[in-house]
Amino acid sequence: MHDKMPQERLLFFPKVNKRVFSVSAILIVGFILFGALFNDAASAIFSGAQAWLASTFGWAMILLVNVLLVSVIFLALGRYGDIRLGRMNETPTYDLFSWTAMLFSAGIGIGLIYWGVAEPLYHYFAPPVGEPETQEAAQQAMVLSFLHWGFHAWAVYAIVALSLAYFHFRKGLPLTIRSALYPLLGDRIFGFWGDVVDILAVFGTMFGIVTSLGLGAMQINSGLGQVFGIGQSTTVQILVIAIITAMATLSVVAGLDGGIKRLSNINILLSMVFLVFMLIMGPTLFIFDTYVQSYGAYLRDLVQWGTWAEAWQEDGTWQNSWTIFYWAWWVSWAPFVGVFVARISRGRTIREFLIGVMLLPASIMFFWFCAFGGTALQISLGGDPTLVEATRNSYGDAMFALLDYFPASDLMSGFAIVLIVLWFVTSSDSGSFVIDMLTAGGDPDPPKVQRIFWAVSEGAVASVLLLAGGLSALQAAAVVAGFPFAVVVFLILIGLVRALRWDPLMIYRHNQKYRSDAEADHAMPNELPGDLYGADPTPPPRSEPSPAE
Repeated sequence: MHDKMPQERLLFFPKVNKRVFSVSAILIVGFILFGALFNDAASAIFSGAQAWLASTFGWAMILLVNVLLVSVIFLALGRYGDIRLGRMNETPTYDLFSWTAMLFSAGIGIGLIYWGVAEPLYHYFAPPVGEPETQEAAQQAMVLSFLHWGFHAWAVYAIVALSLAYFHFRKGLPLTIRSALYPLLGDRIFGFWGDVVDILAVFGTMFGIVTSLGLGAMQINSGLGQVFGIGQSTTVQILVIAIITAMATLSVVAGLDGGIKRLSNINILLSMVFLVFMLIMGPTLFIFDTYVQSYGAYLRDLVQWGTWAEAWQEDGTWQNSWTIFYWAWWVSWAPFVGVFVARISRGRTIREFLIGVMLLPASIMFFWFCAFGGTALQISLGGDPTLVEATRNSYGDAMFALLDYFPASDLMSGFAIVLIVLWFVTSSDSGSFVIDMLTAGGDPDPPKVQRIFWAVSEGAVASVLLLAGGLSALQAAAVVAGFPFAVVVFLILIGLVRALRWDPLMIYRHNQKYRSDAEADHAMPNELPGDLYGADPTPPPRSEPSPAE
């Protein structure tokens, strides 16, 4: 175990890591050119790669997320839970309310608005098990939606974020993915292998973000059709991406406090307004009843659905299209969300961190699904086929079709479009900032020119994927990017456990076992060894960060 970190390296943040930036840029620009010039070939390659990876290694991805979930429980409830992310005498930088709000903003993105109605309805009319469009199918639909957005997903985020926070605040390493592998690679994280890890993180972040951007463009197009009668077309969606990319570029150039943070705060406020509208205008008591019952059913069936792999279905494709896609998508988002969650969690113990990360945002997301998806299921169970048909036609139409059942539907549809646009901008500018940090060696203030490059690249990649096959191409990109980085996530888990075993607090407690009871009684907290307080070269954050920090 490499206990002593090379401090002269820790305080140096190059403005650009030439190898990471150049290799990532060349490969991504090459992908853009190839996809733009050879749409059919790009679509075939991505679809084929997705099918091969999901069918060949799907079991491994399922196993990984379950191992991560079990590891979270072990770390939260075990002896490592008292280790503090920072100095042992620190208090959390942010209060519980602010921390929870920022956790929610990190994980929601455009995806929850896109899938909040569409996913429960899809599982209702095309369930993996049982008869479609029945009460049992509706109950199963809520459990599956909880599964895909619940504890397994947040376990991926939690392990990556915890490792980054531990090595940054406790050991003083830069806030980059390579730092999490220090127990395994040692000083080699500052060389070739560290660059490889950060390049994989750039790819994961890029394709995870552009998947959300593509979904957002498709749903904005649906909303424009609802309000203004503009038809669905790839041309409109690419134009939407171009406009939003321009807005995101301005935001990321304005910086964290001037652009990204402000938009993130507005997003949370408007999302809560949207949720309260549905809670008041929709079937209020049914929403609360569904939340309690579905939460219980999800906990009851967690192991069964969490390990289900369609082993007995000869032509099973549901798992590859849904669960495997989601697991790979969360893995590809892990660098982005991990950096953000780590950044806001200084001063919390591992136990506080893991319990909060696992329970708080997931529970809010579950309520969102019950408010929107549950309401849509109740309407459909009443015999009205409108929502089901809208979802069959386009997932992006589902939310706007639901709003038609309530007063001021056009106004609320316009509100939803604004909300999607803002999440679109926030996802793009925050993703650009994180990618720029990764290509700048962990520099907390990366160059603005690089921010512009990555923001424009995200818009270009999203456009290419829409041209190459729409939703199927977006899903394929997330899966293809997620599988390689899944290996890194597993190595991060191993490195984290190795590091925690040799944490100064663990060593101190181990040594206490060999001291007499009288000596132990005289050991005061201020007599703990100096390195027990951490080795942090950076001061605490002075203001609330955005999802990109």
